[in-house]
Amino acid sequence: MSEFPESLRRRLTRPVAVFGEGVSGRSVAESLGSAGFASVIYDERGENRQFGPEEASRHDVLVYSPGFAQTHPWILAARRAGLHCLTELDFGALLWTGPAIAITGTNGKTTITEFLSFAFKRSGLDAIACGNVGLPLTSLHRTVSNGAFVAIVEVSSFQAEDLRHFTPEAVLWTNFDEDHLDRHGELEAYFRAKFRLVERMMPGGILVVGESVVAAARSFGLELPAETLVATRAEVADTVPAGSVFDSWPQRENWAILSKYWQARGLPQRHLEEAARLFRVPPHRLRRVVENKGVEFWNDSKGTNFHAVLAALSQFSIPVRWIGGGKWKGGDLARFVRTIGPLLDSAYLIGETAEELKRHFDELGKSARCYPSLQDAVVAAAKDAQGPAAILLSPGFSSFDQFRGYAERGVVFERAALALARVL
Repeated sequence: MSEFPESLRRRLTRPVAVFGEGVSGRSVAESLGSAGFASVIYDERGENRQFGPEEASRHDVLVYSPGFAQTHPWILAARRAGLHCLTELDFGALLWTGPAIAITGTNGKTTITEFLSFAFKRSGLDAIACGNVGLPLTSLHRTVSNGAFVAIVEVSSFQAEDLRHFTPEAVLWTNFDEDHLDRHGELEAYFRAKFRLVERMMPGGILVVGESVVAAARSFGLELPAETLVATRAEVADTVPAGSVFDSWPQRENWAILSKYWQARGLPQRHLEEAARLFRVPPHRLRRVVENKGVEFWNDSKGTNFHAVLAALSQFSIPVRWIGGGKWKGGDLARFVRTIGPLLDSAYLIGETAEELKRHFDELGKSARCYPSLQDAVVAAAKDAQGPAAILLSPGFSSFDQFRGYAERGVVFERAALALARVL
């Protein structure tokens, strides 16, 4: 366990305000408690559901979870009252004195985070995956020795937009595409939130980016450091380990990023390739669940943005019955439908975006129907399908209108798929 730095300790004479009672917020409260400091958790669904000038007057420090935007009334109240405001990632960075590698991107960041941790361990280096993958950076100081481990930190735009203390030794930025416009408003604001990691990277660090990141930076008038390493699929076309998770078009971009970083570190390429052959993609990421009579059921519940859906649909050479929809996150739905329409046979739509998606599919003359539940959509797709065909759940939207998260959505799909495959 690491000590709280003096710069933070002197601010903790009064309880710390913690916004959010989820994984990040609880981790902050537990870390403070283990060191003998008090905290009060505020959550709109919890015990303390209000935060204004009166509540702010009881605190000197605020630590807030990624779900709280900079414009949230509670954060504005805390800033007006003069509280020292920290993101959970910054709070964790103050406690973590070991090296950290930041992984970000519109897609691919979770796979890279978990694989890089796996590859380091296979090479005899201690590493731990954390951040947006589910284990907050804050929690590490209670469980591992800072000096002995490398923290591989998945960082979302929500976590990056107001960073002040997190200083990674390397940043791997996979790609950039339209996403989270409900939070950031404009595409440039979304890019600049992620670009904060580049600005926070330590001098002399390793920055590896995909081609779409370079293009986006240029379009927004931002300059990447001169030493930036640009990874392309073309340069690794002949080096992807056959049969590995990276042996597909979407994953080759991830392999290019990883290879470029690995080479910059001066680590043996064979170690990376050996790890790739053994690594298995985490659940709910474009995985075939079951097949019967030529009808395949594919779970890509983690595909929560337009770019992910397009990448998934592009993998199939057989007719696809697409199950999509969910909680809107911003973006041009008409353009999205026009882009994916030619790649699918018919659409089975769920969630709060279902009706609007159907309207755009109708304009294209593409078959599309709305369903009250995911189970209903899977049943309908299975009834319509005749092999060869793929029934693909790659929603393109957040799951929080109907589920607790993408994992629950994926489990519901897989259960329905396994049951239906037996009766085709």
